[in-house]
Amino acid sequence: MSLLIDENTHVDPAAQLGGDHRIPDQSRAARTRSFDVDAFGLPTGREEEWRFTPVDRLGHVLSDTATDDDGDDHAAEFTVEAPEQFVAGTLAPGQAPRGTVLVPEDRGAAVASANTPEALHLRIPADVEHPDPVRVRVHGRGAGRRSNAHYVLEAERHSKALVILDHTGSADHTGNLEVVVGDGAQLTVVSLQRWEDDALHLGQHEALVGRDATYKHIVVTLGGGIVRVNSNVRYAGPGGDATLLGVYFADAGQHLEHRSFVDHNAPRCTSLVTYKGALQGESARTVWVGDVLIRKEAEGIETYELNRNLVLTDGARADSVPNLEIETGEIAGAGHASSTGRFDDEQLFYLMSRGITEDEARRLVVRGFFADVVAKIGVPEVVDTVMAAIDEELALTAEVATA
Repeated sequence: MSLLIDENTHVDPAAQLGGDHRIPDQSRAARTRSFDVDAFGLPTGREEEWRFTPVDRLGHVLSDTATDDDGDDHAAEFTVEAPEQFVAGTLAPGQAPRGTVLVPEDRGAAVASANTPEALHLRIPADVEHPDPVRVRVHGRGAGRRSNAHYVLEAERHSKALVILDHTGSADHTGNLEVVVGDGAQLTVVSLQRWEDDALHLGQHEALVGRDATYKHIVVTLGGGIVRVNSNVRYAGPGGDATLLGVYFADAGQHLEHRSFVDHNAPRCTSLVTYKGALQGESARTVWVGDVLIRKEAEGIETYELNRNLVLTDGARADSVPNLEIETGEIAGAGHASSTGRFDDEQLFYLMSRGITEDEARRLVVRGFFADVVAKIGVPEVVDTVMAAIDEELALTAEVATA
């Protein structure tokens, strides 16, 4: 390919490289939001929002296509386990409430939206308290096969429910989740990423929390070659409460990336963001980026975000970036904390000196590291899944160490 340049025309060298080379947004609120895939372009890795992500491995999942290379639109199997009255049908693009809460913030989300002609619509009726989990299962049918999804979840006023979104198998998957939490509703959403290690997954989860409503969003990422999930929250009125929790465990070759954005755009709301992760193995990589914006009108709010990472072996890397943007001083409280550290050999020595084997001591220390965030999950089957997966990961480590 040749490039013809008018000698009288200035050409920005950065522009010749392709991609988005804008000056980084001065405010998190200024980030591009659009349903148009072309509004984003293919990332190069130089963009602020993509600088941690191995974009060179995401060409297939970022392409603007609805099916895999073989033209098979059944690259993933989707099943729903819910009472019949909760399944409200499907929504086309632009058919409310689809698109009223979630507007894509990156190319992956725009691709998922554009290539999902029928979004699953789940609606929890007003004043209904449903005791059993509502389940949406996504099972990939093969490595490299392309799938897209968009879900719209409504919890109407004063309803109470738990929804579990479970990803298994293998696929190149882009998936959006759009959540409307009605006034006074209590909604818990759990997203499990239990993919095979060759899967790719990009997702944007966006919630609008109503007046005096309670929303808990839980992300558990244990599988996948590359997983990148953006979890965003804003408020439809005062008194809303949002809790974002995350647990992840990365092995050799995995890239697990979690980003959160809490947009405090209403007064007297609260938010708590807590993510914890562990890493082991050569080239294991995790990324957490947490953004909180407190707007001028958000007086009396309280927010805190926390990220902790435990590096178990050499060759693993964790990046942690908390950001707090405050436009008003009339708040109840705001803070953030982040840390990444190695396995504490003193704790290991202390336990072993009391007759506990090394493998069991390591298991106890890692379990203790995750204990507080796991306790906040409050969903027994999810807690059991997380702790069983942690034990399985540590067992693999022990096998390698003794081999």
